This record gives sequence, C-alpha cells and structure tokens, in this order.
Amino acid sequence: MFLFNLVERRKSYFIFSSIIIGLGILAMIYSFISTGSPFLLGVDFRGGARFEVQFTEPVTETAVEEVFVDAGITNPSIIALRGENLQNAWQIRTETLSPEEAQAIEDALNDIAPLVPDSTQVESVSGTVAGEVTNAAFIAVIVAGLIILVYIMVVFRQVPNPFRYGACAVAAMVHDLFVIFGVAALTGMFLGWEVDALFLTAVLTVAGFSLQDTIVVFDRIRENISKRPLEKYEQVVNRSILETVHRSLATQLNAMFIMVAILLFGGASIKPFIAILFVGLLSGTYSSIFTAVPLLVAWEKNELPFLKA
Repeated sequence: MFLFNLVERRKSYFIFSSIIIGLGILAMIYSFISTGSPFLLGVDFRGGARFEVQFTEPVTETAVEEVFVDAGITNPSIIALRGENLQNAWQIRTETLSPEEAQAIEDALNDIAPLVPDSTQVESVSGTVAGEVTNAAFIAVIVAGLIILVYIMVVFRQVPNPFRYGACAVAAMVHDLFVIFGVAALTGMFLGWEVDALFLTAVLTVAGFSLQDTIVVFDRIRENISKRPLEKYEQVVNRSILETVHRSLATQLNAMFIMVAILLFGGASIKPFIAILFVGLLSGTYSSIFTAVPLLVAWEKNELPFLKA
C-alpha cells in the first residue's frame, strides 16, 4: 500500500520539490531582470499616494477601481475600511500623483457618489516604511526558525540526534517560503498581481503553519520510537504519518475551503493575499509529510551526500 511505503519514495519527493522551487527561482530571476525586483512590487514598497475616502451612500469596489483606471492607474490597491463611523469608506493606494491628478481623481470619485464633506485624505506614502517592515519580517522568520530549532532539540532530547528534527522542520519551512515566493513572482508576471504589505502577513502565517504541521508529525514519531523500539525506523515513521495525516488534512482543509470561497466570491483587492496564503498552506501540508519527514529519514539513513557521517 502506498501510505505504508511512503518514505521509501523520498527521492521522488525531493525531485518534485526541486523542480517546483527551481521554477520559482527562475521566475524570480526573470522578474528581477525585467523589473529590477524578484516580485512585482506594489505601492507599499515603491511609494506613492494614499487616498482615504468616505461616501454618503454605498459604492462597489469595481466602481472605485474604474475611476482610477480611467485616470491611467492600472493596479490601484483598494481596501474597504471598517470601524465606527466608517460606513462606505475606502483606502486606495496608487503610484505617485501630482496635486492636479489627485484632485481630478477626487472629483471623479465624488461623481459616482457624493463624498462625506471634509472626510477625504490624500497623503504621500514612502516605500521606506515598507522596507523597514520587510526587514523586520525577515528577521522574525529567522528568529522563529532558531527558536523552533532550539525548542525541538530540548523537547526531543530523549531521541537520538534531536538536532536533525529541528533542522528538518526549519528546512520544510524554507521550502514553503520559496514556493510562495515563486508563486508571487509568477502571478506578478502573468496576472499583474503586485506584492504589498499583506504579502508579508501571508509569509509569516505560512511559516507558522508549516512549523506547526511538521512538529505534530515529529512528535508522533518521537512517541512511537519509545513505544515500538523493535520496529525499523522507516516503519515507525510511516506509522506516525498515518496516525497524524487525518488531523493535518482536517485542519488545513477547513481553512482552504474558506479561502477558496473568498477567492471565488471575495473582492479583487484581497485575492492576491488569499491566493498566496492558500498556496502556502497547501505547500505546508505537503512539506510536513513529503519534505520534512523524508528528509529526516534520509539523514538518519546517512543518504544526504553533504551530511554524511
């Protein structure tokens, strides 16, 4: 049966992951050559203008977007604002505009529905702030990886080579991040989706989900090693995957169904974020079973050429 021999096919999983990540890296290289960045950067990173407007009556996101498209702005970032006294309020980020262009857009917005008097704000947005947030997110991912590595080494100290469990969990997380980086590059090339501040949120969320899924499987391996000391390591690992796969799938599928619904029926401005998050969670579910665990088995079997004892 396939599942009872899952880790024996580890070379196939490594090849598949290498192809996916390799294609993503090529997409990022192509994007860097053509745009100067691995991804198609949004206003949050390039800098530009930010509009905050509130209408006296309901308007659709499509109607707001058409105003900016008619003004020659092809990819405005539009977010509906929610909160007390914020009915029919929107935030729109665009490329840098002159005062005259901003005023013309404000007048056009007022034409589709009257604006609340004295509620409109137009400000310049600096890409420097987003750069600082990006650095903070990058540091957060590194720190999270180091903390998980130390945590697993402490919790798994009763099993042989606990460092390997932590290293494989972090490797699976890096695998998932490269997958979503590649997807971000590809969607920027073919769909024109820009990377904005929400992308950083997706990166941190995917990193957390990836580590959580992997730790669940590794924890069951740790338990079964002590319960079944006479079984071969591959059998213990296969058994552990079978015992945890239903939990991982149930948890992730619930989230994925909601994301699919948002992708189909949600607003256009949130779709890039949800799509990246969906791919990241899908990759996290895959990597916890088909990357982290097979990598651990290959390491234990001394099959990794750069880590041979």
